[in-house]
Amino acid sequence: MSDYYNAFEISPVPEPGPDAVAPELYRGIYGMPAFVTVPTTDLAASVDFWVRGLGFFELFAIPGTLVHLRRWAFQDVLLVAAESVPEQAPRMSVSFACVLDQVDGLVESCRALRPDSVDGPRDTPWTTRDVEVITPENARVVFTAAKPFDPDSREARDLAAIGIKHPDADENGGHG
Repeated sequence: MSDYYNAFEISPVPEPGPDAVAPELYRGIYGMPAFVTVPTTDLAASVDFWVRGLGFFELFAIPGTLVHLRRWAFQDVLLVAAESVPEQAPRMSVSFACVLDQVDGLVESCRALRPDSVDGPRDTPWTTRDVEVITPENARVVFTAAKPFDPDSREARDLAAIGIKHPDADENGGHG
């Protein structure tokens, strides 16, 4: 028996696949289950980069103090005015889901605004394509797009070995 189950219906992230389509930007108001707070010494420059480079939009602002940004549902960022920011990006990062067809555009947009801000894209052993971006505030932001799931791949076998099986898998984790 596994405690894991397919719960894509509660997530705005589409199931991985070659035809995955990004959800619309989400403009509704909800209790945020999680969010990121990013201090900035230049709210206008930060908003510009996060909007034009990373694809967020301004949900609302308190002038000179805070700007609430969002992409998909549950992808919330609060840019807050600060007197200083770290001189270099921390090792820690925040990750946001995207879909594969957004990766190239994200890389192009960020490089157009800040040529040295992007590392990647690179494929990971856990079947994603990731792009790391260092924002003007020196935040380390990773955009991660799930690649199509191959039920016969090593990654699928590794997940099955720890009890996470594809919904179409038989009792032994195989496909028939």
